Amino acid sequence: MQNIPTVSAYRVFKNRKSILKNPLPFHNENFNKLGDIFKVKIGPTGLILFTRSPEFIKQILQKNHKKYHKSTLQTEDLAKYIGKGLLTSNGEHWRTHRRMVQPAFHKKKLEGLIGIMNSAIHRELERIHDGEAQDIYPLMGDLAFQVVAQSLFSRDDIQAEMAELKRITETNQVMLIKEMRQPYLNWWFKMSGAINRHLTYSKEARGILDKIIQERINSGIEKDDLLDMLLKARYEDEEPMSRDQLIDEVLILFTAGHETTANALSFTLFLLAQNEEVQAKAFESVSKVDLDDRNHLENIVSLQYVKQCVEEGMRLYPPAYYIDRMSIAEDKLGGHTIPKDVMILLAVYELHRDPNFWNDPEAFQPERFHPENKKDFSNYYYPFGAGPRMCVGNNFAMYEMILVVARILKKFRIEKQTEEVELDPLISLRPKEVRLRFIPR
Repeated sequence: MQNIPTVSAYRVFKNRKSILKNPLPFHNENFNKLGDIFKVKIGPTGLILFTRSPEFIKQILQKNHKKYHKSTLQTEDLAKYIGKGLLTSNGEHWRTHRRMVQPAFHKKKLEGLIGIMNSAIHRELERIHDGEAQDIYPLMGDLAFQVVAQSLFSRDDIQAEMAELKRITETNQVMLIKEMRQPYLNWWFKMSGAINRHLTYSKEARGILDKIIQERINSGIEKDDLLDMLLKARYEDEEPMSRDQLIDEVLILFTAGHETTANALSFTLFLLAQNEEVQAKAFESVSKVDLDDRNHLENIVSLQYVKQCVEEGMRLYPPAYYIDRMSIAEDKLGGHTIPKDVMILLAVYELHRDPNFWNDPEAFQPERFHPENKKDFSNYYYPFGAGPRMCVGNNFAMYEMILVVARILKKFRIEKQTEEVELDPLISLRPKEVRLRFIPR
């Protein structure tokens, strides 16, 4: 990799404060100066490869995916807080549990969950204050969390437990980001007891879930929700998941499922508020649909333009703004030989805004996601990843986001209260604040 441009460890240390706050401008500057692939020195011997090349990204995620695994950022750093589930495992462990969990997210299974999802959305949106400016991000966070909780547990009497679980997952994420972006302080995080304190929080979260799962088992009641599906899942020898493994999978569904959805919804609503003509067109399509009848899946399918708005929102602000991989065998990327054990970060945020592949890339144009145009961007658009490790809950998330946007537009006209949204890139890309005003129709 000698001919790949290098960003020195000195430059990283010099820009450490801005990188901790938001690394995207630093990486964008490097891409614009050095090209579509560069390496960053981390300490005396370590390095990370960054790329926004669509050919390289496709090769790593799809064509040669067997030569790459999830990196230690997820399999060790994140896993110590949320366990070894689909998001944080590799190899046979991942393949086995993907086969077990996948059926719970098949479209036919999701049809039965849409009613639960719709009821949770309707209840949470009652918290929008007519005519008042409010930060929509906390509301979307609570909404998405409750949708996952209801879809998993079908219970209305565990609000306090769910609030505590949400607090723990968000607190631990802030700690994890410090560890990732300030590796030179990891000695202090360990000595000061900060890491152990957050590991204790994780044990508390696992205790909450263990109690809820045991209560379901003791009740003997089948509810046909996600928890039932996971309890019924079997290995090839017909054995169920262990309790620890079940908790791992549930924790990951909460962590990955609620935050990415809340982020995408907040950005999409802001973009609709910014673009009044698009919002009017989306409202016109929603006004023709009765969202309270029982034909939930038919309604979602009919809301094609709303879906395009969500897809365009996820182009401009992809929740998984970087995808991490580790090479487990030598590979060729273009004219470069990538040895084993190299960490690679795939810059989805950069690719989604690259003018070489998108006309007027900074503009919010849902029309580009019309079904007739989709083949034009399939190699440049990765909102849920790609290949065998594509997000297992992608359909669940899309159904939820379409229903939320449709219900809000049906009831309110949205006005922006700020010109721009400040980015807060943590594990996923989130906004610091999204102040909007909701005018009753």
